[in-house]
Amino acid sequence: MFHRFLPVLLLTSVSLFAAGDPTRHVNVFIGTGGHGHTYPGATLPHGMVQLSPDTFNSGWDWCSGYHYSDASIMGFSHTHLSGTGVGDLLDVLVMPGTGPAKTEPGTRENPEQGYRSRFSHQDETAVPGYYSVLLKDYNIKAELTATERAGFHKYTFPASDSSHFIVDLSHANGGPQRVTEAELRFVGDSTVTGGRRVNAWAKGRYIYFAMKFSKPFGKSEIIADGKTLDAALREVKGRNVKGLVHFKTSAGEVIEVKVGLSAVSVEGALKNLETEIPDWDFAKVAAKARESWKKELSRAAIETKDEKKEQIFYTALYHTMLAPTLFDDVDGQYRGMDNAVHTLKAGEHNYSTFSLWDTYRALHPLYTLMQQDRLPGLMNCLIRQGEESPEGVPIWPLQGRETFCMTGYHSAPVIAEAMMKGIKGVDYERAYTKLYQRAMVDDYRGLGYYRKLGYIPSDKEEESATKTLEYSYDAWAVAQIARELGKMGDYEKLLGQAANYRNLWDKSTGFVRPRLENGEWAGPFDPKTTGVSKKWRDFTEANSWQATWGAQQDPKGYINLLGGRQAFIDKLDALFTQTTETVGEQVADMTGLVGQYAHGNEPSHHIAYLYAYGGAPYKTQERVRYLLDHLYGNTPDDGVSGNEDCGQMSAWYVISALGFYAVDPASGNYVFGTPLFDRATIEMGEGRKLVMEAVRKSAEDKYIQSVTLNGKPYEKAWFPHSAIANGGKIVFRMGAEPNMQFAAAVEAAPPSMTK
Repeated sequence: MFHRFLPVLLLTSVSLFAAGDPTRHVNVFIGTGGHGHTYPGATLPHGMVQLSPDTFNSGWDWCSGYHYSDASIMGFSHTHLSGTGVGDLLDVLVMPGTGPAKTEPGTRENPEQGYRSRFSHQDETAVPGYYSVLLKDYNIKAELTATERAGFHKYTFPASDSSHFIVDLSHANGGPQRVTEAELRFVGDSTVTGGRRVNAWAKGRYIYFAMKFSKPFGKSEIIADGKTLDAALREVKGRNVKGLVHFKTSAGEVIEVKVGLSAVSVEGALKNLETEIPDWDFAKVAAKARESWKKELSRAAIETKDEKKEQIFYTALYHTMLAPTLFDDVDGQYRGMDNAVHTLKAGEHNYSTFSLWDTYRALHPLYTLMQQDRLPGLMNCLIRQGEESPEGVPIWPLQGRETFCMTGYHSAPVIAEAMMKGIKGVDYERAYTKLYQRAMVDDYRGLGYYRKLGYIPSDKEEESATKTLEYSYDAWAVAQIARELGKMGDYEKLLGQAANYRNLWDKSTGFVRPRLENGEWAGPFDPKTTGVSKKWRDFTEANSWQATWGAQQDPKGYINLLGGRQAFIDKLDALFTQTTETVGEQVADMTGLVGQYAHGNEPSHHIAYLYAYGGAPYKTQERVRYLLDHLYGNTPDDGVSGNEDCGQMSAWYVISALGFYAVDPASGNYVFGTPLFDRATIEMGEGRKLVMEAVRKSAEDKYIQSVTLNGKPYEKAWFPHSAIANGGKIVFRMGAEPNMQFAAAVEAAPPSMTK
């Protein structure tokens, strides 16, 4: 179901969805079912606050706190993760009610046992920056919107002498045991402040809040460890802490709640709140939120007669701007990776939620096209985090803590790509210092073995094969920075590391496979095995069929290892035509299977584009068009084929729909795929535009017949970013059958580590 109900509060003399407003195409419920792990609530592009309903706070499919299959809501919390495979956040839950106040949430099976409320999707409305739902058990209409650092709630109550709100600081993803300390304070008769420390995925993170009600509460109560404390008590510190405020309401009476957040202090939260929402004009804040989304989504304009594809495209584009998230206060203070409070220079920002293992592949390449104004801030934030953190360069930072989630150190390709594409305002020398240390000095998660043996042995380190491949790619990325900085000695050493993936190449099987410290192959070996050898997991969320292609820097090296282009193409064909069964431990992330290709998980995302390196770009065009058409949808359940992963799954769709993809982001090059739309225009900033035009007789024409780049015939299956850095135009002439002459032009395939 596509929720297109319009919130009355936003209607003006001009329709909410005026012509040219791309927000009309966004269905925020895409990905909230199935295994997408997205949330439907209100936020701004890259906003610190994500104000959204929580239907459950435990289990893999509730990493975002919401799942479309549920029928009751626990309440509305202020921070959420978009599409991750691990849960956290759900900070500062607020829930209104009538009747006897309950202090426990109850269960999904029996919501009446607690403060939960049943709801219907028929009564649920959401557009970018706004969410609304009817809480059926209380007959309360809830409406939510947000600024960057504050949430704004609006509740319409029935007549009741027992209306109330619960503020639950024990509510957390994973349960109350995740909260190690909390404090709550009533200030006067309309303000609640406090904070908590949470030891979940991001261990030991801090969050503070300041909450103001539009109406003075008649009575307030504090509940700690399940007990209601003395009525005269105005503040408490503990672990399981909740607050209750009570009101009398008339029919249709509105009570609004404003909540500011900060990782620094209550004072910071209050300053954020008062700066960003100085008055009680909910409609104004909601309209401003919509305008923010309209502005950002308008960076892309597409022409197509297919409304479903419009919905998928613009929702995907929306999802690409839900992370990284702002993580500083209006006065420039932020909590750093060293747990200390720092102050930014004027004009700088601090960010959180870098899902780098996922997003270096397509999200950050998309940003180099559409978010160049934001890129220097993101890059410099990664550099600061590497300097502040006792753990070194960022891996998967979340709210000032390092989660250590996933393998590799993929801030390297993100920063290298920015440098290769000429993004200014980034201190690449500072970045290089920490990245070189990680590549050549640190004894981090198997890197000692990697440098000593040329690979990571599976009997000494978990996920050994994947780590070997990813360290090879990251070394290649750091090498690009070294070369650009003129450090040619370092460059040569790093290139040697980047070739280490070959030490896991088993010529007899034609696969990358795990190897023991003594040099022997780990066995028995089946390329469909997803789980473990005898002791360790060999691959990260993958099997050898998928992981074998992980050295994105060197497709030509694979061609040599396999014995030529035809063998390379045959191997790719075999990947896509295998049966979908896997062997051993089942991996939940391996979804969206086409043969053994797993589009639902990121290690596969570049593979369809590899055909171009083997001289068969038409096969790339076939595969990519199939994935665009069949692995994305416009409903909650089939919207994405796996975890959304902070925008990566959607970024693949957006950039692939434009007609190209960055197989090796650190190289600064793109490989042609197949354009989905008749015309697409990207605003690159500073008046520069990139236009993609597809001339075709039928929407089904997926094969490139010829390409014109910036008005001149172009006979390669790839192009460098420099060709479009100042804007440009790519015209694709499409046909129903492959053009083998264009395929032959790939003698000049994209540059690869192997000459």
